Amino acid sequence: MMENSSVPPAPQGAAKPAAGSATRRHLVLATSTLAVLALVLDQFTKRIVETSMYEGQVIDVFPPLLRWYFIKNSGAAFSMGEGVTWIFTIIQAAVLLYVAIFLVRKVRVWSWALALGGLMGGVAGNLTDRLFRPPSFGHGHVVDFIALPNFAIFNVADMFIVCSMVVICLLLFTGREFDGSRSGSKNKPGTEPGTDTQEMP
Repeated sequence: MMENSSVPPAPQGAAKPAAGSATRRHLVLATSTLAVLALVLDQFTKRIVETSMYEGQVIDVFPPLLRWYFIKNSGAAFSMGEGVTWIFTIIQAAVLLYVAIFLVRKVRVWSWALALGGLMGGVAGNLTDRLFRPPSFGHGHVVDFIALPNFAIFNVADMFIVCSMVVICLLLFTGREFDGSRSGSKNKPGTEPGTDTQEMP
């Protein structure tokens, strides 16, 4: 004899939204943590350079491959645009806000989360210099100190920016979307986000 249960069965997939939201929280936390770590590491190393070296000083670390060379850069990479520091301040602030507000909330995979976190931290590191270092607010000079042969002098923030942009370019080149799917796979029937489809020849 069958017994009737007064408790209706739970709908299938009821736990998926909770699991998905938990994953999103973890990704946002990872992105934010990496951004903060990049910012702190960048500012910490710059503080060490400012307190232990004088501007223009060169210290050999692993000659001739690596030297510390303390300079203050008012422009962009390779000292371009030194007379328009305020433009770089606006650009960096716009990039940071755009990534934080519009892109991070779309991320569903670790690769994009870490790439955006590194980018945010690097941009925030140099933006902090622009805003709060001499000669004035918004016109501050960025501290650079890592020198390689026949290359620009850069800092930790630049390292995070470059590495993150390499990863982002690879993700875009391979068609990886923010949710983990590949470009075009969303229009194919039976394709789940985050899964790849293989077409038979």
